[in-house]
Amino acid sequence: MDIFERRRTALLVVLGVAAWGVVFTVARARWANASEELQHRWQIAEGKFWEAASESVEDATVTDFSEGTRGHCPEGMVEVQGRALTEGWGYADEVEALQGSTCEDWIGGKSGERCARFNKERWLALSKGIRSAPMHFCVDRFEYPNRRGAYPWIMATWNEARGICAREGKRLCTEAEWTFACEGEEGVPYPYGYARDAEACVIDRAHRDVDEAALFPRDTEHSLMEIDHLWQGEPSGSRPRCRSPLGVYDMTGNVDEWTTSVVAGERPSILKGGYWGPVRTRCRPSTRAHGETFAYYQIGFRCCSDSP
Repeated sequence: MDIFERRRTALLVVLGVAAWGVVFTVARARWANASEELQHRWQIAEGKFWEAASESVEDATVTDFSEGTRGHCPEGMVEVQGRALTEGWGYADEVEALQGSTCEDWIGGKSGERCARFNKERWLALSKGIRSAPMHFCVDRFEYPNRRGAYPWIMATWNEARGICAREGKRLCTEAEWTFACEGEEGVPYPYGYARDAEACVIDRAHRDVDEAALFPRDTEHSLMEIDHLWQGEPSGSRPRCRSPLGVYDMTGNVDEWTTSVVAGERPSILKGGYWGPVRTRCRPSTRAHGETFAYYQIGFRCCSDSP
């Protein structure tokens, strides 16, 4: 049974079948209502999660060996341990506010919230007075499906991302875990340092207008066409410098990532990291406006687990 059978003029090739569903590749596509071919080849997992098809995906055991950061964690994960800056989360994140005071060059003015350069010396002096606490956990090295060379899954809701992580014996990262994995003990603004760099991570690409109605239902021709038009992401691990001080990749840019709030009484669904567009894409900021059933073209996730 094919989800595009009634309207397609494309060749769909079945890549594989697993207990959790069927994955398709759009090998060549010219839809009935399209004026040109798709820009990317696509796969759909479980009938709703889109993923650009990859040319080559590295085995996790090979990556673990070359990176040397797995520690005692499960395959494909990074063991994270150290002291995290813990003073305030959510809308009242005092660390983020203090860090913002060290920005020397706001792009387009502070209202744009993109900082071209932070003053490292000033930040290190100010951060000495911030409380810290020990953290120890495991985090996926890459965005799900957590393989170097694979494109991240997109269009997952917070509830769905949580379920996928649970199915693998993991869980969604808390926003505190995610932030520490990104900024490390020093609390760097960007995973690669203090100066914004569009060559280090996949960020600051031009915004494209979105037809939100076309994105849903997710398993349709018009959803695929709109996602293909909007997509500007890259395979996980394709930017070697987009690596945090603790050895975790692609934490800012590429796709937004679902995490779990640590603020009591708040909705649990928190987005971290930003995506490929001209947005904040730093370790500290978060997006707290979307509920557990929200899905979008640039939203993915990664998983965490308790320390071994």
